[in-house]
Amino acid sequence: MHASLLRWSRGTGWVPSLARAEGSASLIFYFGASEILLDNPTPLRELRGAHPGAVCAGCSTAGEIAGSSVNDGTIAALLIRFNRTRVRGACVKVDSAEDSAEAGAALGRQLASPDLRHVVVLSDGLLVNGSQLTESLRTHLPAGVQATGGMAGDGARFQRTAAGLDDDMGPGRVVAVGFYGESFHVAYGSAGGWEPFGPKRLVTRSKDNVLYELDNQPALALYKRYLGERAAALPAAGLLFPLQLLPDADATSGLVRTILAIDEEAQSLTFAGDIPMGHFCRLMKAGADSLMEGAASAAGQALTSFNDHQRVALLVSCVGRKLVLGQRVEEEVEAVLARLGAGVCNAGFYSYGEISPAGLTHDCELHNQTMTLTVFSEAS
Repeated sequence: MHASLLRWSRGTGWVPSLARAEGSASLIFYFGASEILLDNPTPLRELRGAHPGAVCAGCSTAGEIAGSSVNDGTIAALLIRFNRTRVRGACVKVDSAEDSAEAGAALGRQLASPDLRHVVVLSDGLLVNGSQLTESLRTHLPAGVQATGGMAGDGARFQRTAAGLDDDMGPGRVVAVGFYGESFHVAYGSAGGWEPFGPKRLVTRSKDNVLYELDNQPALALYKRYLGERAAALPAAGLLFPLQLLPDADATSGLVRTILAIDEEAQSLTFAGDIPMGHFCRLMKAGADSLMEGAASAAGQALTSFNDHQRVALLVSCVGRKLVLGQRVEEEVEAVLARLGAGVCNAGFYSYGEISPAGLTHDCELHNQTMTLTVFSEAS
């Protein structure tokens, strides 16, 4: 296996030059600003033209990770050439969140094979219910096959996101890449670093990923009271204060959910994943140091089952983490790379939701506000 990292910006074009690329890639992952992917088709056309036989999959971002740097308004591309591993892409289009479960089922059916080892999923970040997507993937992928990846971003704007496979790129796409063969090795990790505060509140009215009432009070009004002056900047301000979703009042840990949209008339909050009635919610907050500790912990999880020296890493972190870290955002990427060690070629993006098993023994879930990574290599 050989991997290389390319970057595109308006000032430089592709660096290194596509003309100097060594050999043809089997797989390309790209992560780019929404305004470039949706409004300027030239960079992706050039990339695909240089590697016409490659599976080419990617999505829009809330920030692009390329090596140890984090950028906005660029494209990061990871070019991978496998020797023994087979890759296959699949793409479905959704019109609304109600199509999310069927999207997961369709992808699972298209990719299923006895030698399937892993699936990377890149989804539209606004039109897809990530909880229903991952639940459906768990049901329709072969036993023992996990999915990792993330949901596309659009900075802190929450206006338009996109994903794509080969020459089909745009809003409403859910893309999956399957890896096949015994030579393919994969590991993953996901961790947050957020701390809950305030009382636990019962979800008394919700539907799928829309939260209407907590403790029989309008959810948006209650949330605004916690945010105070920051409420004027919703929904972006909600990235700084996600909710911890707990299965019962005695639970001390659970999934994290972050806001995608608000509805003033309905006094509701829309999240990237489901908020089931009967569960409990708690506000969360974090500082820069705790987030970087979480990022390093995610890398440590991956390394517990991974010993190969030559590795490729996909990093997916949440846009809320980026806003909290501010100018220190590259430090969480550096924390991950320090744990992974030398010999890693990496790229990734800041997302509206992360997809990963919750620990090494669980099936894939939708996460928010985590650093999630997928590390893979090919046996020689």
